[in-house]
Amino acid sequence: MSSNTDVSLSSYDEGQGSKFMRKAKEAPFVPIGMAGFAAIVAYGLYKLKSRGNTKMSVHLIHMRVAAQGFVVGAMTLGMGYSMYKEFWAKPKP
Repeated sequence: MSSNTDVSLSSYDEGQGSKFMRKAKEAPFVPIGMAGFAAIVAYGLYKLKSRGNTKMSVHLIHMRVAAQGFVVGAMTLGMGYSMYKEFWAKPKP
């Protein structure tokens, strides 16, 4: 009985930092989206003290919408970039 052991073991030997760098080169807008999300959340937490008389739930909803909007924008730009590379920037044979 033969077993399918065609799995590349090199991916298991890869460290977390090198795996992240490889994935970032494959899809460069993913780390940008993650960084933007973290920045918006950090800014929202910083502004939490000086929100005035705004309700906490309204402040959190605004922060969530801004963070999700940034991530969706980064995903859209990444998809457009990959479509550009795939269809328009590809050299014609």
